[in-house]
Amino acid sequence: MKNRHDILISPMLTEKGTLLKEQDNKVLFKVAMGANKIEIKRAVEENLKVKVERVATIVCKGKIKRMGKHEGKRSDWKKAIVTLKKGEKLDFIEGV
Repeated sequence: MKNRHDILISPMLTEKGTLLKEQDNKVLFKVAMGANKIEIKRAVEENLKVKVERVATIVCKGKIKRMGKHEGKRSDWKKAIVTLKKGEKLDFIEGV
């Protein structure tokens, strides 16, 4: 990845994400498929001005969907679970 703005696609505002944020100080992001953990860590630290302790990534496979006799597939996507250091917090979720 070349541009740090292309790595983070969007924060994931889900029930599981909210639970992880409250209990373990973790935040979920949808990220670019080609991004690795080091690039994700740098992008979060530079764009959101927080210190990152750890990054875990998951590749979610797209579902197969049928419309009558025709079959298609949704795109694969990548999710990152970012653990913030003690005392750090992100407030962009609180404003929603």
